Amino acid sequence: MSELLDSEIKFLPGVGPKRAELLGAEADIHTFRDLIYYFPYRYIDKTRIYKVRELDTDMQYVQVKGKILRFTAEGVGKGRRLTADFCDETGIVKLVWFKGHKWVLNSYKPGKEYIIFGKPTIFSGAFNIVHPEIEEAGKRETGVSSALEAQYNTSEKMKSHFLHSKAIRKLMSKAFSMPGLRFTETLPSSVTEPMKLMSLSDALFRIHFPDTNNDIDNARFRLKFEELFYIQLNLLRYKNNRTKSTHGFLFPVVGERLNSFYANNLPFELTGAQKRVVREIRADLGSGRQMNRLLQGDVGSGKTMVALMSMLIAADNGFQSCLMAPTEVLAIQHFNSISKFVKGIDAKVALLTGSTKKSERTRLEQGLLDGSIDILIGTHALIEENVQYKNLGLVIIDEQHRFGVAQRAKLWQKSDYPPHVLVMTATPIPRTLAMTLYGDLDVSVIDEMPPGRKPVKTMTFTDAEREKVFGFMRRQIEDGRQIYVVYPLIKESESLSYKDLEDGLESIARAFPPPQYCISVVHGRMSPKDKEISMNLFRRGQAHIMVATTVIEVGVDVPNASVMVIESAERFGLSQLHQLRGRVGRGADQSYCILMTSHKLSADAAERVNTMIATTDGFEIAEADLRMRGPGDLEGTQQSGMAFDLKISDLGKDGQILNLARSRATEILSDDPELSNPANRILKVNLKRLFGKKYSWSEIS
Repeated sequence: MSELLDSEIKFLPGVGPKRAELLGAEADIHTFRDLIYYFPYRYIDKTRIYKVRELDTDMQYVQVKGKILRFTAEGVGKGRRLTADFCDETGIVKLVWFKGHKWVLNSYKPGKEYIIFGKPTIFSGAFNIVHPEIEEAGKRETGVSSALEAQYNTSEKMKSHFLHSKAIRKLMSKAFSMPGLRFTETLPSSVTEPMKLMSLSDALFRIHFPDTNNDIDNARFRLKFEELFYIQLNLLRYKNNRTKSTHGFLFPVVGERLNSFYANNLPFELTGAQKRVVREIRADLGSGRQMNRLLQGDVGSGKTMVALMSMLIAADNGFQSCLMAPTEVLAIQHFNSISKFVKGIDAKVALLTGSTKKSERTRLEQGLLDGSIDILIGTHALIEENVQYKNLGLVIIDEQHRFGVAQRAKLWQKSDYPPHVLVMTATPIPRTLAMTLYGDLDVSVIDEMPPGRKPVKTMTFTDAEREKVFGFMRRQIEDGRQIYVVYPLIKESESLSYKDLEDGLESIARAFPPPQYCISVVHGRMSPKDKEISMNLFRRGQAHIMVATTVIEVGVDVPNASVMVIESAERFGLSQLHQLRGRVGRGADQSYCILMTSHKLSADAAERVNTMIATTDGFEIAEADLRMRGPGDLEGTQQSGMAFDLKISDLGKDGQILNLARSRATEILSDDPELSNPANRILKVNLKRLFGKKYSWSEIS
């Protein structure tokens, strides 16, 4: 590509140092290239001019040609506004400005003919257009233009400095008008020709200045394909290189510990899916290559049992394992259950959390160094510098989405040789996201629940129906069942009106008074000791209701709990709602999840609630979550929200293009793994430009 593309944006006419600083801070536009790759979010047909009599509030945006009759200042103080009567031969529409009055009066004159553009609304029985775009009739924007006008996202700060969509469009026009701007093709003809892809130069021009919807479709397809193709090419190269070059500890033996556990301690028959996954992990551990495997399985599908069997294989081969959990509650639960499972087997299990006393910590550290501890379970404490291992061979990370990737990297560094890595998640990942976020991992899926489990019934109620919910809770308690009630906040927030735990506890205590009922409370601000006391009250069945925050999202397993009440359910994301629902339905009895919401919900909140009612399938929920929230950063360290470094693709919608991109990348690498053929040199050059300076966290998992 031309050198001009990498020039600082301040050198583009109309920008300068101050605007450049604002563009960089608000839109991440630092160079000409960044500007060109700042794509529109929609387009408006500027070929049609409407008459005032044709205006309708259902219209999104319209153009009207006419004259300003007069300006009027209305209102006082903060309600002060400038209005103008704008007319054509069919009627009058009122133009309204809440700021920039002086600039408007200096720029536009009554009696002159203008074309106005904006969204028509009704106020006080008349049509209004607030803050319209205005230009003189006959003086359309000079420079590059098109029939379909691109609209660009801009922040409030940008708008307040007159860097609105129209200003971005003008800058784009100036950039494309510069004689030095050149676009070198980034894909080889072996890719573009069979797929009949638009050239890069045409795609970049038409995405900003299309004349037809067909122009937009073709440009988008080309740019989306390229973006996803290079991501897949990079991930697949990492996977190929790791498979070839990263040797792992060899675990050839299935010995006494695993055989004894399987014969004497296994509490139930493994499901077919669990057996399949154990075989896949066993093959990895015996291959001599480092395992880098993602284990997906819905809440309650038996991932912990698979993890334990993997750790026993490591112990049979003379290696230590560690299991890192995101919360102390979950770490303690893993420790208690695994200790119980290995009773009578020669496998020493230890627990390390932030609450571990200094004297116990010293003993633990010594046991890890001399190899007497086989399995260490804990929280972030496992990655502290003074925690060293004699021969760490297997690292298991539970609920990986709760850890930063940099934290996981520290665990990898605890061994002289890369240990085997098993990443577990109870949040099923959509195929399109798994292919991208985990494109270099091997994936195992436990897609079968233990026999006898009934799907949880999910219902929704508003605050006005609370007495009905309390009645249902009483009947469940009379039947010997227990209930969770979860709140999003601990104390009332000034900025949020959601029901908080302290308020809710008072109303629940009134509805379920002692001594007939016992209520335990668990939240993140409690000391670990108090938290454990409350948890044990509920585990032992002494407490009928546990009132909690999302500290119980993972880590509380009480088969007798049959009802999960989630207050202010609209406050939670789909993934969190699914995790919370997974706390019930662990016994043979029918269980229920009750979503308490406000009477009025946003469209997104309503969609989340409806999705939860419609399905208990974690993969369906994950697909919906991806559509609504977007993915996390592909190879960086952010893992939720719209944080991929994707300029134009949408993993929630572009699965078909992603499949094409991955398929083409796989074909190329199977023929030319090192991209050494002259025809593929272009791929190597662009991979270096796109990913050369960025450390790939995907190698860690």
